[in-house]
Amino acid sequence: MTENSSISIKRSVLIRAVVTPLWKEEADKELSDAISSSDQQLSRLENEGQQIVKDIRSQSVNPLDPRVQDQVAQVQQQVAAKRAELEEQKRNLLQQQSQIRDLKMDEIVEQGQIDSSCDLKVGDNLLKKMQVSILVKDGIVQEIDL
Repeated sequence: MTENSSISIKRSVLIRAVVTPLWKEEADKELSDAISSSDQQLSRLENEGQQIVKDIRSQSVNPLDPRVQDQVAQVQQQVAAKRAELEEQKRNLLQQQSQIRDLKMDEIVEQGQIDSSCDLKVGDNLLKKMQVSILVKDGIVQEIDL
């Protein structure tokens, strides 16, 4: 490779946000919507599970047959496992919501990451090229740390 060779690489850019009343309101609304969605999924899961069990029993000549009971038990296990997963997600969302409500104004929090590309050439410091962040306040870029 020659000294003026370069390649384009992909990197993750950290998005940091300044906590403002608007930011808190939007974050709280997103989490409230996600919690509501979890509740709807739980309700749907329960209804679908009950319907499947009802269908299994109604299609059987003898609902007390051990094979039918095994099928019902399997469905109930699957529903219980999915319920536990959804309830854990909901607990995490409620915890995040609580943490957001406790944040102080003008505090800086990590909000996520986006991908970016950059050119890399011989002599560049790879670590510096990879450690990039953007600071936003109410959606407006305040700072780009290269």
